[in-house]
Amino acid sequence: METMTEKIDLKNLDKSNWTSFKFEEIAQKISKTVKPEEAEVDIYVGLEHLNGEDIHIRRKGIPADVKGGKLRCYPGDIIFGKRRAYQRKAAIVDFDGICSAHAFVFRANPEVIDPKLFPFFLHSNQFMHRMVDISVGGLSPTINWGDLKHQEFLLPPNDQQAQLAKLLWAMDDVIEREKVVLERTEVIKNSLFKKFTSSEENWTKHKIKDLMTFNYGSALKESDRKEGEYNVVTSSGIQGTHNEYKTEGPGIVVGRKGNVGQVTWLDDNFWTTDTAYFVLINEEFKHVPLKFFYYLLIASNLKKHSIATAVPGLNRDDALLTNVFLPTENEISSYLDKFSTLDEKLTDISSKISSSQSLQKSLINQIF
Repeated sequence: METMTEKIDLKNLDKSNWTSFKFEEIAQKISKTVKPEEAEVDIYVGLEHLNGEDIHIRRKGIPADVKGGKLRCYPGDIIFGKRRAYQRKAAIVDFDGICSAHAFVFRANPEVIDPKLFPFFLHSNQFMHRMVDISVGGLSPTINWGDLKHQEFLLPPNDQQAQLAKLLWAMDDVIEREKVVLERTEVIKNSLFKKFTSSEENWTKHKIKDLMTFNYGSALKESDRKEGEYNVVTSSGIQGTHNEYKTEGPGIVVGRKGNVGQVTWLDDNFWTTDTAYFVLINEEFKHVPLKFFYYLLIASNLKKHSIATAVPGLNRDDALLTNVFLPTENEISSYLDKFSTLDEKLTDISSKISSSQSLQKSLINQIF
């Protein structure tokens, strides 16, 4: 990949022989509309199934989920979110299906742009920023085809496009392989979590309230915070710092309002706001390493005890009645080692993915 990058010399890309094309010359808009019940396909993709800045479709629905006219799409097409273009949703179709009418279905014109390069072109800052600029409307700005089709973009010659596509797909392959490793590692970690909520030989059954208490945090408005050395923890995790603390670390915080049941670990002293609980371990279990209870609470899936209100809240009483199982002391130490190793691996893989994605994005914007 490095050899290819040097050969193309992206840092000094000569665009003197590039040609400007209107978007309607670059791609065709597929406008075949069908009713879900008459589509004779098994897959539906809405904008909610697309991830921003991702050329792959990772979630899907079925036609029975929706009503009204939808757009037909075919393998090789691109589903592009024409609503709220700032979300940067454009992904490759690898199936016969239907998609939301709030999207465009594009099909690359191979005489103008290499279909393999086309999805990366759509994710370039040049294209996405233009889409935001031409969007119209207030709460849900939308792109009109009449405005888009006349937009002009500079494209490289066909032979150079093939090289560029090969480079970007090689980078994408690296990212996808890293994501597979990440998913497999998460599966291993989740399989360990399951053991703490199901009976194992020689393990003791407890309710969470037997082991610990959930204690209210203290209100602290952002306007009242003074930047300091102590983390401020909300239901969303660490959110800034303050020059005072309420609880000595290490410690555990559980989301109370908003991100219900989210569990956050703190190494040092911290301030828990009133949208979360800080955890105190009962005296008879203080001999157990605190970090073990952090993993135990994650395994307990406290989100299932959410109260459905305008702002979701944790039903503390139900959460504390959740059944969990404690291993023997020797096994606790072994599990802590396993979790520590898995956490380090997950952090390392996530960092690699982030770096690879940043490099890919940089390459796309150097090209276009």
